[in-house]
Amino acid sequence: MTFLQEAGFLFSKIDWLLSEPAVLHGFSAFCNLFLLLSLSFVCFYGRINGQSSNKHGIEKVRFLHYKVATFTCSILCLFHISLFIFDHFWYIDGGGVSYDHLAIEVDLGVRAIAWLAISAYLHNGFNPLLEKRFPAILRIWWGLYFLISFVAVLLDLFCYRKLGILGTHVWALDFVSIFSALLLNYTGFFGKRVEEESNILHESLLNETISPNQQFSETESGFGNVSLFTNASFLSILTFSWLDPLLSVGHKKTLDLKDVPQLDYNDRVDGVFPIFKSKLESCTKSSLYSNGTVNNNGPVQISSFQLAKALVVSAWGHVLITAIYALLYTVCTYVGPYLIDFFVRYLNGNQTVELEGYVLVVAFIVAKFFECLSQRHWFFRLQQAGVRVRAFLISILYQKGLTLSSSARQGRTTGEIINIMSVDAERISLFSWYMHDLWLVPIQVGLALLILYANLGLASLAALAATFVVMLANVPLGKMQENYQQKMMESKDTRMKATSEILRNMRILKLQGWEMKFLSKIVELRKKETNWLRKYVYTSAMTTFVFWGAPTFVAVVTFGACVLMGIPLESGKVLSALATFRVLQEPIYNLPDTISMVVQTKVSLDRISSFLCLEDLQQNAVEKLPRGSTNVAIEVRDGTFSWDLSAESPTLKDINFKVFQGMRVAVCGIVGSGKSSLLACILGEVPKMDGNVQLCGTTAYVAQSPWIQSGKIQDNILFGKEMDSEKYENVLEACSLKKDLEILPFGDQTIIGERGINLSGGQKQRVQIARALYQDADIFLFDDPFSAVDAHTGSHLFKECLLGILASKTVLYVTHQVEFLPSADLILVMKDGKITQMGKYNDIITSGSDFMELVGAHKEALSALDHMELGDEKSINIIEDGSFKTQNNKQTQNEEPKDASNSKSEERGMQKGQLVQEEEREKGRVGFWVYRKYITTAYKGALVPLILLAQTLFQVLQIGSNYWMAWAAPVSKDMEPPVSVFTLLYVYVALAIGSSLCILIRAFLLMMAGYKTATILFNKMHFSIFRAPMSFFDSTPSGRILNRASTDQSDVDTNIPYQTGSLAFSIIQLIGIIAVMSQVAWQVFIIFIPIIGISIWYQQYYIDTARELARLMGVCKAPIIQHFAESLSGSTTIRSFNQESRFICINSKRMDEFSGPKFYSAGAREWLCFRLDMLSSIMFAFSLIFLICMPKGVIDPALSIVRCCWPCSHIWT
Repeated sequence: MTFLQEAGFLFSKIDWLLSEPAVLHGFSAFCNLFLLLSLSFVCFYGRINGQSSNKHGIEKVRFLHYKVATFTCSILCLFHISLFIFDHFWYIDGGGVSYDHLAIEVDLGVRAIAWLAISAYLHNGFNPLLEKRFPAILRIWWGLYFLISFVAVLLDLFCYRKLGILGTHVWALDFVSIFSALLLNYTGFFGKRVEEESNILHESLLNETISPNQQFSETESGFGNVSLFTNASFLSILTFSWLDPLLSVGHKKTLDLKDVPQLDYNDRVDGVFPIFKSKLESCTKSSLYSNGTVNNNGPVQISSFQLAKALVVSAWGHVLITAIYALLYTVCTYVGPYLIDFFVRYLNGNQTVELEGYVLVVAFIVAKFFECLSQRHWFFRLQQAGVRVRAFLISILYQKGLTLSSSARQGRTTGEIINIMSVDAERISLFSWYMHDLWLVPIQVGLALLILYANLGLASLAALAATFVVMLANVPLGKMQENYQQKMMESKDTRMKATSEILRNMRILKLQGWEMKFLSKIVELRKKETNWLRKYVYTSAMTTFVFWGAPTFVAVVTFGACVLMGIPLESGKVLSALATFRVLQEPIYNLPDTISMVVQTKVSLDRISSFLCLEDLQQNAVEKLPRGSTNVAIEVRDGTFSWDLSAESPTLKDINFKVFQGMRVAVCGIVGSGKSSLLACILGEVPKMDGNVQLCGTTAYVAQSPWIQSGKIQDNILFGKEMDSEKYENVLEACSLKKDLEILPFGDQTIIGERGINLSGGQKQRVQIARALYQDADIFLFDDPFSAVDAHTGSHLFKECLLGILASKTVLYVTHQVEFLPSADLILVMKDGKITQMGKYNDIITSGSDFMELVGAHKEALSALDHMELGDEKSINIIEDGSFKTQNNKQTQNEEPKDASNSKSEERGMQKGQLVQEEEREKGRVGFWVYRKYITTAYKGALVPLILLAQTLFQVLQIGSNYWMAWAAPVSKDMEPPVSVFTLLYVYVALAIGSSLCILIRAFLLMMAGYKTATILFNKMHFSIFRAPMSFFDSTPSGRILNRASTDQSDVDTNIPYQTGSLAFSIIQLIGIIAVMSQVAWQVFIIFIPIIGISIWYQQYYIDTARELARLMGVCKAPIIQHFAESLSGSTTIRSFNQESRFICINSKRMDEFSGPKFYSAGAREWLCFRLDMLSSIMFAFSLIFLICMPKGVIDPALSIVRCCWPCSHIWT
């Protein structure tokens, strides 16, 4: 008995100890005091041993989770100080202090001092340069802190809660302690020092030695050599932590393109395009074979279905995984509304099983976690698929553009092709957001009906009918919106076409003083566009009204059906139904939008497939032989060619000639005789109707109309070849370019503007000749290159180039200068598309009349010039490149000044930069004045207070309607309701009508303000552009201006008003949630305030990187369009130099440069959303735990139901 008595006594003591909170808190205070003493000893020992706490050079070392640990300790210090103050004043007001209260207060005070000491030590005493890991004492303490917190939570749940001796703030203390202990133990276990020199990725990210404006060559990669996504672990991908290095760099400095890591190989053009091309070919071939119609001669016919099938098959992995994510997300979103009824009944004391409250809380939290996880990865994978689809389409469109035949090019303007590339390809890539909605909508509606049927029985059929009514109401709105959008896009195409033509000819308008007249034409076109824009935005306002009013309408119909059918409206079932209606809001709104997007995507697929079906150049038009295989360089036998195959008479007919290696062949004839067409048929540009064309060796071509790329003069001359200094200097000397380069501010490093804007016609032609000379080609084709230069320069070029450098090469040159004909080994005389005479100069001078007519006409022109009378006061002598020398002032001016530096020679010395600079972008934060200027542009901001008032009233009415239904509906059918069911319904309908009117007013006012602002900004921008000096247009590529007038203006028209309003409305919604929480259980602010602080910190940390990535996307988009346009206009030159593969690589590189910021911007957005969702989940979990742990009667049941329904319904949606 003695042993049993002792054991009983011992257990009674243990039970007494466990039932006394003072024991646990006293032990915790003792441990914290011991930690303070130990930490003081560590700091004292470190100072004695001379360990410096200087953190100089910390940027070279990265200590994992150092900032997280320091920040967590600082937050814990503030948290314990707040609880200490709360506990002290709370219990003083209560009229006395017990031993338990005193122990808790002492524990809180000691904890606050301890966490303050740890924060100070980590910030000032701990040096990541010297320590490989966190000090052992901190890691031991964090482990002990977790054990104490874990024991405290267990005692709270199974001991103190039953005794009712625990305050709310102590619950908050213990639960925050265990979560923070888990975080600190994680940082203590994985925190370590990482040397940056050994981290290749971080070196590439933190490299700041390159100037932001540094020019990169076409072959030099602007990215790091590591992909963040490729090397990420599973856990890192799951939590988007693989973006941490990029976000860290973006937070420290302004991101440049070189700081953006490389894309994964599977996301780059080189990785995705071969797969897509093979899938498209297989789809096309299988369709042809199945139909039994295989056409080997004509172009491959690609239907919209085949193109869509190839896109889906190429990205089937993303389609499948996103479908799984979408299904999981859909199921998880309905868990909350389904469980609300059970939770409400539990809160009102109807407990069916043991620990039912904790089971419900776990179910809520798990469902919320998987909803967050699936949604974030669903959205990220959709955007990744969109990046790949865009790369597919633009790459194949670019390659198609390089192979189009002449007849196909005549049917499509460059603007139309660029519109297909920029608009249609982008629209198809955006369809990835909608591709699962068609099959998700039935599942979402079905799940909603199941929940409603479980709660409201047959009244769910009324909900189904109301849902279909709302969907049908969206159909005409969707059709109207689609029609208005189509008309608006047509008007925009007309306006953009006119704007493009005006920009190309702005010099003429400036010289004639017509810019304001043409500005008025643009304004008139804009008025037609804004007529459709106004209808479009007001229709969008109606759609917004339907979107926000749909849940209310369905709820009113459903509850009305319940009243008519006699179905009791219990508070739990009502609130579950309201949450379900809010979730059902998404498919109701998305279905018409999805159908509209399907239609738009189908139109874009049709446009792209029709472009891909255009005729290509004939592959067998020219038979190309390898170099040295024969001594015949060019041979045409019985050739018949025509630019238009449907024309009655061909362009060239009966063409027969043979050119041996090393011959110089001159082609002459009157205007329109077919000289240029003859060179084009040799290159394979003219469709061949009959005969054979044979070439031996490579070709170089100089077009009659110069084609110059935007870029350095040196790059235009090298044209992809390696630099050979000696050869390069010889070419410059032969083309008389050295003097011109001396005049230019940067010599051959001068950047040429768009279409060679800062070069004269003669200079552009000589750059073209130099480009051809530098190529190691076998056959050179010159299409009248001497017409753009004066006689002296032409003679120099002919002597140094054709007779000098190209003396051993095969040369065909078209010319009107008779003096260049005697040097030819063979002369071809053209007339009416035929070769009428052929031979050497002395042989054909007397053998026919056609050549004699040309020579006679030349002599008559020279004789007329000799007898012209010159002016008495000044004489004008023609000199090089068509410029003039005035003897009176002895100044030289160019005939075709293309730049301010050419037209104003006195400014040449003052020019410190290139004429064409890289596109500027803002850096750092967006100033508040930008937002203020935007919102006050329309009506001086008079509509802004009205919009905010309407949204505030809507929020109040929404809260009021939820509170009314929670208060007026009985908890169970056995209880007497406070009001009659008709009163309940009437008041709810009145509140619903009021909230709907507020939404309608808000939507129309917002669209009105956005429309007016867009109109004002458009007028101001175009007035500034048309009033700008000519130097602005010379130094600014038209692509940049068109980008402002098209893409940016579209955002101002439709997107920015909606986004600005959404920001303001979200803030008002947050204030509403805070107001509800403060009225129900203000104690939750103990954790709510820190979570809000962490959320703000996350957003500030994220915005630095996201802002620069968005700017980089804007900067990288224009070069793609510009390169596309240049390639289309110079496709003949590109093909003649056999440079297609190099230009395709350049296009791929430009695409990757744009896709990189877009991909990482999408990832960064999901990185932030994931963390904010996790914080909201913690807040959600704490709120639920708080509700089930509070003693009965502390909180009004009706208010607790609203507390559960209102904020949580926004979390679930």
